[in-house]
Formats: sequence, structure tokens, C-alpha cells
Amino acid sequence: MQFLVLGYDGMDSQALERRMAVREAHIESARKMKAAGTLIEGGAILDDAGKMIGSMMLVEFPSKADMQVWLDADPYVMGKVWEKIEVRPFRSAPL
Repeated sequence: MQFLVLGYDGMDSQALERRMAVREAHIESARKMKAAGTLIEGGAILDDAGKMIGSMMLVEFPSKADMQVWLDADPYVMGKVWEKIEVRPFRSAPL
């Protein structure tokens, strides 16, 4: 199953510090997921000024439960970077 994960950063004054503190761990995890085939695409959500305010990840797991195990352990979740998380089932178009 594919899932679209939208994680929105906190809006407090320490939000960027929390993001940067765990960013390398999050990116390293994403690289491993890409190599394993569970990450299809991902990147930062930006505001109009180009500031990172969240993340988008398109992932594929056997089940929603498997996806949730990954999500609960993600550095941005563990590091309290993402304040609001939306997860939606997704189907890539056959382009």
C-alpha cells in the first residue's frame, strides 16, 4: 500500500532548531528507505519565502500498521519536529 505522509513543523521559536537537530538522521533514514524501496519520493514543504515548514513523503509498506511502525520511529516524529501529521492512502498514476 502506498501512503502520502504530510508532516507539518511546529510554529514555535524552537521549531527550526528541532528540525536541524535531527535532520541528518531523518535524511539518512530516508536514504535507507529509498534503497529498500519503501520511500518513493520525499522532500521539504516550503512557505512562500522558501523556509522549510514541513515534509512530504510518499511511502510504500505492506500495510498501514507497518507504515505506522516506521512513522512512529522517524526522527522527525521522535524529535517532535512534526506537530501535525496527515496520512492518506495513495495510488501512483501509471505514467
